[in-house]
Amino acid sequence: MKKKAKTKAVLDIHAIEKKWQNYWQKEKIYRFDLKSKKKVFSIDTPPPYISGRPHMGHAYSYTLFDVIARFKRMQGFNVLLPIGFDDNGHPTERYVEKKYNIRSSDLPREKFIELCRKETQILEKAAKSDLISFGFGFDWSLFYSTIGDLAIKTAQYSFIDLYKKGLIYRGEEPSLWCTYCKTALAQADVEDVERDTFLYYTKFKLEKGKDIVIATTRPEFLPACVGIFVNPSDKKYKKLIGKKAIVPIFEQKVKIMEDKKVDPEFGTGIVMICTFGDKTDIEWWKKHKLPLKLIITKEGKLNELAGKYKTMELKEAKEKIIQELREKNLIEKQETLHQTVGACWRCDSPVEFLITKQWMLKLLENKDRFIDFGKKVQWHPSYLFSRYRDWANNLNWDWTISRQRHYGVPMPVWYCKKCGKEIIAHEKQIPIDSLKDKHPKRRCLCGSTEFEPEKDVFDTWFTSSLTPEIVLQWANKSKLFEKNFPEDLRPQGYDIIRTWAFYTIVKAFYHFKKIPWKNIMVNGMVLDPKGIAMHKSFGNVIDPVEVIKKHCTDAMRFFTLSGKIGEDIPFQEKELIAGKKTIIKLWNAAKFSMQHASNKKPKKLEAFDLWLLSKLNKLIRECTKSFGSYEPSKPKTVIENFFWHTFCDNYLEIIKNRLYQPKTNKEKLSAQYALYTSFLAILKLLAPIMPHITEELYQQHFKKYEKEKVKSIHLSSWPKYNPKLINEKIEKLGDKAIDIITKSRQFKAKAQKSLKAEIALTIEKDKAKELKDFMQDIKAVTNTRKIKEGKFEIKLL
Repeated sequence: MKKKAKTKAVLDIHAIEKKWQNYWQKEKIYRFDLKSKKKVFSIDTPPPYISGRPHMGHAYSYTLFDVIARFKRMQGFNVLLPIGFDDNGHPTERYVEKKYNIRSSDLPREKFIELCRKETQILEKAAKSDLISFGFGFDWSLFYSTIGDLAIKTAQYSFIDLYKKGLIYRGEEPSLWCTYCKTALAQADVEDVERDTFLYYTKFKLEKGKDIVIATTRPEFLPACVGIFVNPSDKKYKKLIGKKAIVPIFEQKVKIMEDKKVDPEFGTGIVMICTFGDKTDIEWWKKHKLPLKLIITKEGKLNELAGKYKTMELKEAKEKIIQELREKNLIEKQETLHQTVGACWRCDSPVEFLITKQWMLKLLENKDRFIDFGKKVQWHPSYLFSRYRDWANNLNWDWTISRQRHYGVPMPVWYCKKCGKEIIAHEKQIPIDSLKDKHPKRRCLCGSTEFEPEKDVFDTWFTSSLTPEIVLQWANKSKLFEKNFPEDLRPQGYDIIRTWAFYTIVKAFYHFKKIPWKNIMVNGMVLDPKGIAMHKSFGNVIDPVEVIKKHCTDAMRFFTLSGKIGEDIPFQEKELIAGKKTIIKLWNAAKFSMQHASNKKPKKLEAFDLWLLSKLNKLIRECTKSFGSYEPSKPKTVIENFFWHTFCDNYLEIIKNRLYQPKTNKEKLSAQYALYTSFLAILKLLAPIMPHITEELYQQHFKKYEKEKVKSIHLSSWPKYNPKLINEKIEKLGDKAIDIITKSRQFKAKAQKSLKAEIALTIEKDKAKELKDFMQDIKAVTNTRKIKEGKFEIKLL
C-alpha cells in the first residue's frame, strides 16, 4: 500500500451525501437480486401515508430498520427492502379536503378521485426525494402503491378468498360512525379521548307517582330513549320496576326495568337507554329486545323523530334541549364529569353509533387464536406483545371493512336489482372496478339480468394489512411468495400495533395459517420539547429536510439511534451536534491514519496493537449481537465510545512516535497494520448508521486495497469476530498503561503545561515489570526521559 492517500482538503458533507445518494441509485446498490442464491432477508417495510411530506417520525423509525437492512446486507444476505406509499383511502381524502377546503361529497365522485390522484402524484414525487435524501437503502424497483393495480388485485384476491371461507359477511348492525367523514369505522379507527363534560340530573315523570331523576351526559338523546333501568339490588328503586316513566319534552312513555350492570353509585342509580348513545345502549338494546328509535342521520343531524329539533346538528340540539329543560325546571342540578369517549382517528370527531349495512370480517370468534399466533412472532422489545394481546382481548366488534368513501380500493361486488343477492367477482377477473367494469354474471339465480355495483371501498387497513402479500406477489401466484413467506422482519410503531400488526396477523392466519413475519421490531415516537409525541395533527412536527440542511443526513441518523428500541426519544439538538462532530472526527482521523496505515500483516504485533485489536474484536462481537437481536441503538453508543476514546484519544496518540520515529521497522509495521485493520472495521461498523461519510472514506482510502471487489462499502463484508484476538491479559495490562498515560496528561493540564512537556515517571517495581512491553510507547506518548522504579510519582523536568 502507498504511504500517502489523497484526501480532500475541505469536508463538504452535504456535497458528499448528495454524491453517494446519486451513486447508490445509479449503480442499483440496494437492488434485490431475484436470481441470487444468497439467503434472503426480507423486511415488511411500512408504506408511509401520502397525506403530506415525511416528518421526523418517519426519519426516526425508518432509520432503525434501514440500519438493520444495511447490517444484513453486509452479512451476505440478499436483502429485500421494498418501499410503497399508502396513497388511498381516508388519510389521502382528508389531506385533499383540507388543502382545498372542500368535502369529498361536494364534488362528483370521479372529480374528487381525479383530485386525489393529482395530489398523490405531487406528494409521492416529493416523498421519494425526501426518503432518498434520508439515506434509506430502498429497492425502488419494488415500489408499489396501495391504489395501484397490484395492491388492488391483492386486496380483492384476499376478499374473495375470505368470502369463500365464510369469514366475511354483510350485516345490518349498530356500527361505529364518523359523522364528519360520513363513513363507518372499525374499532381500531377509534381512539380514546379524555374530556370534561357535564352530568345533567334530569327529571322524568312517572306515569303514576312522583318524579324520578336520571343523570345523563347526553340530553340530546332524550328523543331516542327506549328504556330505563335500575339495579334489582337497589332497595330504594325496587318498587319502580315494571312501572313507566314519561321522557321530558318528548313525552314518550318507557318501561322501567332491572339489570345487574346498573351502577347504583353513578348519578342517581337510574340510567336511561337510548338508541344509541354508547356501547352499553347497544348491549342492553339487544339483551332486553328494546324498541329501535334512530334519531341521528349519517351527517350528524337529528331527524324527524326529534320533532322541532329536526335538522339540527348534535351540538346545537344539545344546547337547545338543555335550554328548554332549564326553562321548564326539569334539570335538578349539573356536575362536572371527566370522561373518556371514542373519537375518529383521522379527524378527532366523537364517534356515534348508527345502524348501517356494512361488510364485516369475523374477529370475535377467533380472538384466542390471534393471540396464540401473535406469540409465535418474536417481539422486539418483548414487553410490547402485551399491547397486541390486550387489544385482541378487548375486541368488542368484528372488523368493519367497508367504507363510505370515494378514493379507495373498490370492492369487487355487485347486487341483483331484483332479489338483492350479492355477486362476487371471480379471481380471474381482478383487478376490477365495480363502478366501471361489467358485472361478472349474465344473470342472477332469480333470472334477473340487472345488477348494481357496490359503491363502498375497502378500509385502507384491509389493503395495508397485505403488504407482505403485495410485495411478494401472492395474488400472481409468484414463487417469490412461496420462498419468502413468512418474511423475516416487520418494523413499525407501537401506535399501530392494534391496526397494522394485528390485521396483518389476522390476514396471514385466515389465508395461510401462518405468521406473516418471524420478528417484529417496534419503535416509539419522537417527542417535541414539551414531551408530546410529534404528530401532523398536533402541528408540532419537525421537518427532517430542514434538520439535514442545518446539520446533515448522517448526523440526523446518528440522533435517531440515541434511544432504546420501543421507547420514545426526545428531539435533542445536542445529539445532532454530536453526530456532526463524529463525522468531522472521522474525516480528520482518516487524514492522519491513512497516510500511515498498511494492510500488510507483520509476523509479530506490539503490545498496544494487540490491546487495540482485542478491544476491537469485543466491539465487533457486541455490535454483531446487538444488530442481530434488533437493538440498533446499542451499537451506536459503543462504537462512538470506542472511536472517540479508545482509538482517537488514546491509540492514535500512543503510536505516533512509532510511526514518525520508529526504532525498528517491525514496530512501525505493527502500528500500521493495526491502524489499517481497526479503522476499516470502525468504518464498516458505522456504515449502517452513517452510510455517507463511511462510503466516502472507504472509497477514498480502502476500496483499491481490499481483496473484495465491490462497488460500495454497503456491499462489503461485515467485520468478522476473531476470538483468537481476544486477550484479556493484554487488555488489563494495556488499561493499566492507559491509566498512567491519563494521569500524566492530567498532571500536565493541572500544571498548565503542554502535553509535550517532558516529565519524569516513577512506577512501582511490580507494575513496571508487568508493563515492560508497553514501556516504550508509555515513554514516547508521555514524553518521559526516564522511568524509575518506586512509589508512583510524576515530576516536571
